[in-house]
Amino acid sequence: MKSTFDTVRAEALFASALQASQAPSPAQVRAAVTSTLRRFGVKGCASRVAGEFGEHPETAASRMSWALQTVEAAYQDLAAREFAYAG
Repeated sequence: MKSTFDTVRAEALFASALQASQAPSPAQVRAAVTSTLRRFGVKGCASRVAGEFGEHPETAASRMSWALQTVEAAYQDLAAREFAYAG
């Protein structure tokens, strides 16, 4: 089950300019999420996601799937490193 943070991050990644074809690194994903959230805010990202699902549901679904998987991997990597330092 995804957390609210994962969902918000995935929406921000979805709304960002990053593309799956770029194979972004975890650091690039986190930077894109941060800058997109700063630019549009949580509601703005959600609005962009909703708009794409309304206009292009056939491509929006695959982009959101990619965003969810990519965010999970990018932030799992970060959490693992932070946990290692806390030990």
